[in-house]
Amino acid sequence: MIHHLSISAGNPLQVAQVLAEILQGQVAPFPPHPGSYLVAACDEYGTMIEIYPMGTEMKPGQVEDEQATFTQNLLPSSFTATHVALSVPASREQIEQIAEREGWRALYCSREGFFEVVELWIENRLLIELLPPSIAPLYLSFMQPQNLQKFFAADSPWQSNLPSNSYTANSCLVNF
Repeated sequence: MIHHLSISAGNPLQVAQVLAEILQGQVAPFPPHPGSYLVAACDEYGTMIEIYPMGTEMKPGQVEDEQATFTQNLLPSSFTATHVALSVPASREQIEQIAEREGWRALYCSREGFFEVVELWIENRLLIELLPPSIAPLYLSFMQPQNLQKFFAADSPWQSNLPSNSYTANSCLVNF
């Protein structure tokens, strides 16, 4: 289970406020890094999102007992391969209204018929897949171990896309 994640934004406070609205949570400054905010969903899972200024990078400490440090990349890419899927209390309609208000892309999508998501593009550059209550059950059903086993089965059409050095072990896909 993912309990919290961090993202960057051109306007961290605005992004934090929008995410808090979708999660029906709270916003607070994130003291370890000035200009950053956190959004707490205030749920039983401890769901939290940290929003840093664009260009923030986390790096390992330089000495054995030093925690992660923050640095600033002055030439960051505005896009990333990182994304997350989140179950949220907001409805699809609410998400679409919020996205329209912010000028952000939102798109209802089917993922090959396995499950559905609402793609929300934060600042039109960072993908968050949202699972409102109306579609979250389909995602959760697909992700159950017995259904994933069918997905990873040797006769699944998806297996033809795997490199020859892949195999399944203990219900997990492993690549070398």
